[in-house]
Amino acid sequence: MIVDYHMHLRSPTEEIEHTVGAVERFVETADRRGIDEIGFTEHVYYFRETLELWDIPYQYERCCYELEGYCDAVVEAKRQGYPVKLGLEVDWVPSRADRLAELLRPYPWDYLLGSIHFIDGLGIDAPPSLIEKIEIGPAFDRYFDELTDLAGSGLVDVLAHPDLVKFFGRRPDEPRLRRLHAEAASRLGRTGVALEISTAGLHKPVGELYPDPQLLALARAEGVPITLASDAHSPQNLGRDLDRAIEHARDAGYDTITVFDERGARQEPLG
Repeated sequence: MIVDYHMHLRSPTEEIEHTVGAVERFVETADRRGIDEIGFTEHVYYFRETLELWDIPYQYERCCYELEGYCDAVVEAKRQGYPVKLGLEVDWVPSRADRLAELLRPYPWDYLLGSIHFIDGLGIDAPPSLIEKIEIGPAFDRYFDELTDLAGSGLVDVLAHPDLVKFFGRRPDEPRLRRLHAEAASRLGRTGVALEISTAGLHKPVGELYPDPQLLALARAEGVPITLASDAHSPQNLGRDLDRAIEHARDAGYDTITVFDERGARQEPLG
């Protein structure tokens, strides 16, 4: 089975379009590319219901849409028989995690992605960045601490682009990086949360898949499950480079993929 479990429900020009018609365009692309199931995961900060949670202008300035309308579009597409799942990309704000869980509880999610895009108001993949503010080693330390806290919070089911901190292509020395990867994999193995293998990094400054091969192999050894993702922001990018993600998974020893339904997970053979 092949899934793409990270995409944003947009028009071909990347405009917000939370409609069944927009879902259909993504489904048509998935069908052409041999992808069995797709999941929509709009950014949580696009929705008015979450406005109280955000202090960063990039986030609160985007709270313009209704969560119910987004959910209704995907649920209706499911009702019509399309192979789609309802998800959300949830930004990690530790002090407000309980409130966010409360706000999201009424909606019929199939799964929730967890992302870390900001730490202490500094960007992980955008300036002003954490790695510009502090040294690269402490930046990686802080990121992986937050990542494993997110995994252990019970808030999400999957970690999106799990080593996003390498976005700009900079890394600490190899012994430190291996220690961070080993510690993260060990903690993740106790949570049941899946890791996303994302092709988005191939089209970013780092020019690599997420996560690093070393981290993925260590995660496999700890029994951490996986999903696949393109992080598409338009239908034409759905499934982009998933063949490389599948190869990445197999190289690390994976032969199954996680499929979600109503926040329950099962394993299917990796396509």
